[in-house]
Amino acid sequence: MTASKPSTFLSTSLYAVSGIVSNLNNELLEYVNPEKPTHDHSSVYYKRFFISKFNLGDKTIEAKFSTPMKISNGDTLTVSGYPKGETFQVLAYKNSSQQVSGYENWLVLVLGAIFFLAVAIGLLNSELVAQGAIVPKLFLLGFTLVALYMGYRALLIREAIKLLST
Repeated sequence: MTASKPSTFLSTSLYAVSGIVSNLNNELLEYVNPEKPTHDHSSVYYKRFFISKFNLGDKTIEAKFSTPMKISNGDTLTVSGYPKGETFQVLAYKNSSQQVSGYENWLVLVLGAIFFLAVAIGLLNSELVAQGAIVPKLFLLGFTLVALYMGYRALLIREAIKLLST
């Protein structure tokens, strides 16, 4: 197993860790969308997250993606992400054995951040905020914080992808 710390993005230290996959455990986290009609059993209304837990050498790795990771026990894998407690959270991976790589779609996060920022700017120019009403100010703060988080997360994923290419 090899580990490197080539990048610190704002306050988050991103690492690239390489090694052989062992103790692979794949899970599916699935929950019902609260807006789902009670009589409809279509799979469209379910949210799914694929969780892969495994070891790379002596490091415990956890990856949560919207699509399953393409890995098997014994694969040579490089992951990039950050430590969180006892585990290492994966933002991007490259499987050298199967010649595949994966990461969450950072572009969707950027577009979502732009949308939430546009809503916040629209609220900023509203008459209610100008009059000093508290509820629109709370919404303004909330939309701004969500936009900043989504933008930050997208930039983290971009930085993690860059770590895999170096």
